[in-house]
Amino acid sequence: MRHVWILNHYVQVPGGPGGTRHISLGRHLPEHGWQATLIAASTDHSSGAQRLAEGEAHRLDFHDGVPVLWLRTRNYRGNGRDRIANMLDYTRAVLRRGSLAELAPPDLIVGSSVHPLAAWAGMRLARRHGVPFVFEVRDLWPQTLIDMGRISTWHPAAIALRLLERSLYNAASRIIVLLPNAKSYIVPLGIDCEKIVWIPNGVDVERFPTLPRRKADDRFVFMYLGAHGTANGLETLVQAMRLLQANPAARHISLRLIGAGPQKEALRKLAAGLNNLIFEDPVAKAAVPQVAAEADAFVFCLKDTPVFRYGISSNKLFDYMAAARPIVSCCNAANNVVSEAGAGLSTPAGQPGLLADRLLEMASLPFAHQEAMGQAGRTHLLQHYSMEHLSHRFAMALDACQRI
Repeated sequence: MRHVWILNHYVQVPGGPGGTRHISLGRHLPEHGWQATLIAASTDHSSGAQRLAEGEAHRLDFHDGVPVLWLRTRNYRGNGRDRIANMLDYTRAVLRRGSLAELAPPDLIVGSSVHPLAAWAGMRLARRHGVPFVFEVRDLWPQTLIDMGRISTWHPAAIALRLLERSLYNAASRIIVLLPNAKSYIVPLGIDCEKIVWIPNGVDVERFPTLPRRKADDRFVFMYLGAHGTANGLETLVQAMRLLQANPAARHISLRLIGAGPQKEALRKLAAGLNNLIFEDPVAKAAVPQVAAEADAFVFCLKDTPVFRYGISSNKLFDYMAAARPIVSCCNAANNVVSEAGAGLSTPAGQPGLLADRLLEMASLPFAHQEAMGQAGRTHLLQHYSMEHLSHRFAMALDACQRI
């Protein structure tokens, strides 16, 4: 059995909210000859909670049989200076000699963004151990920050991040990207396209039983289950629900907004006076299948921003498809999985009136038509986005590095 270390600052385990990409991949990789160990920060990004006890510098746990080494980092909340300091804590802890001494020596190291310092630490470790380095790109830094309006193209931070990302691309034996069109961003930087492998997010489909929809009355319940952040464009959804509340033909429609994030309080204020919308706390990843089964349909929203021209790979969207419910998609991304699968209806981002029309249209479709859309989404997911399938592709990318 070969060993791969995966450096992911923000590993999430099934007991918490958020995506569990590497836990899920790690469960299946032994079937393909690889044992993965995840190396993560001790501070939970969603809650700010500290996973390590007082005096612990690190701890090795097992989640779904996958080893996870937590390294001590400072507590923080939000996206301020403390978060940047937390990133530096993680980078120092990874590179500190002795921090990883209890792990089996690696045959390969994967450095995974969100932030590129984790990948840089992976590159340094790979050189130290004399093994191949794989760069997994989950967010395009600095391009995402630029397209979201956080920094300008010529900001010193953008220039530094551009130099860092190019060095990571050049050093990597393989570049794993989650966005289907990321190659169009990376190749113009002078990177060999043969190094780039697309392996999107996915879902453990077997954890989503096909539970029937419960139709006790004539109400129609939409659900949004995920983060309440700037990129999610939930203002459009709230405004659409206000339009539906004023429409006598839509009085039976309601929306459950389940999750947390920096925009939640602003969204509550925007939703003042609405009685067809309810805000709920986030749920653990392990509880998502049961909660998702309570929906009649889902809504998937994103802000209209240039970064989505490289495509999307959304955990929540795959959860929706696994639940076998129809989806109303409101985004302008380069790829439209809902449309490809025949899993629902689509509308452009940022237009509340069009979204309200689509929500009413979905709620008005015959029950059998809604059911067929939900089943089409699940079937498409099984064929293209199951973690069992994606782990095989991930292992093939690792195997290719050892043949170079």
